[in-house]
Amino acid sequence: MIITLTCNPALDKTIELIDPLARGAVQRAAASHTQAAGKGVNVSRAIAIAGAQSLALLPGAIDDPLIAALRGDGLEFKALPIDEPLRTNVTITDPDGTTTKINESGPVLTADSLAALSALVLDSCAGAQWLVMAGSLPPGAPADFYAKLTAALRDSLGVNCPKIAVDTSGEPMRQLFAHGPSHVPDLIKPNAEELAELVGTQLTEEQLENSAELTASTCQGLLELGAGAVLATLGAQGAVLATGQGAWHGWHQPISVRSTVGAGDSSLAGYLLAVTTGAAPDKCLGSAIAYGAAATSLPGSTIPAPSDLTVDAVTVVALNPRQGS
Repeated sequence: MIITLTCNPALDKTIELIDPLARGAVQRAAASHTQAAGKGVNVSRAIAIAGAQSLALLPGAIDDPLIAALRGDGLEFKALPIDEPLRTNVTITDPDGTTTKINESGPVLTADSLAALSALVLDSCAGAQWLVMAGSLPPGAPADFYAKLTAALRDSLGVNCPKIAVDTSGEPMRQLFAHGPSHVPDLIKPNAEELAELVGTQLTEEQLENSAELTASTCQGLLELGAGAVLATLGAQGAVLATGQGAWHGWHQPISVRSTVGAGDSSLAGYLLAVTTGAAPDKCLGSAIAYGAAATSLPGSTIPAPSDLTVDAVTVVALNPRQGS
């Protein structure tokens, strides 16, 4: 079982344009899609489509359109009732795959709501292999929410605590490393921009995307701070996985990009689907890359199924495996 927590879910509306986006113009859409989403929800959806067991946790009133959409999709979930409506995000995709996103802030979660959401996570984690905490935090949530929840779960569940993965950015990501090892998750999944922002050096997104070795050495610094593994996605340049066993770089043969929405979430799901079967790190990275590439080849926020994957088009090479591993 893989549990996901999405603190700031969204009803995603994706509009595919016939022509490139022209500011101030009136344009026609080739197609549009609306789906209950948010990073954790997307991860749960990919896992469920693959036939594995997942449970999505999120806030939302029983009659909220997003919650209704989840029920309609048949995705297993538990929602903490709140009074405010959940947000709607709009994504516009050009014919060449260029993506423009407009994200609303989301409802404010009070201290009581956040405490109840944390309790829901604690109550749901029994027997789970992984807990994924993903996405932005809603207004009202402190930046260290993920960090403190990580430590609280480990303190309460002890050896029964699932492994914890976090996919977020900005201050919530930095706070994971600001309170000691007990707050650092077993896996983080930054993209190149988020990784550069996290380490706070003069590194740029472009430098990391263009050098797998530089990305791997940057990830190594995070392992030394307590992270169990770092899965760094690098867009068209593939991804790097760094663990205590070593580091690997993988990439997919060039594909026709339709939409990048949900690609990172699909990559994380692909990694988890592999790691929960006991696959070797290079195979886990290959699965992550295959899932991410499949997501970019599909329209809107469509989450890939195993039949969409082209695993044979993925290449994975070792960068610096540990001696004796």
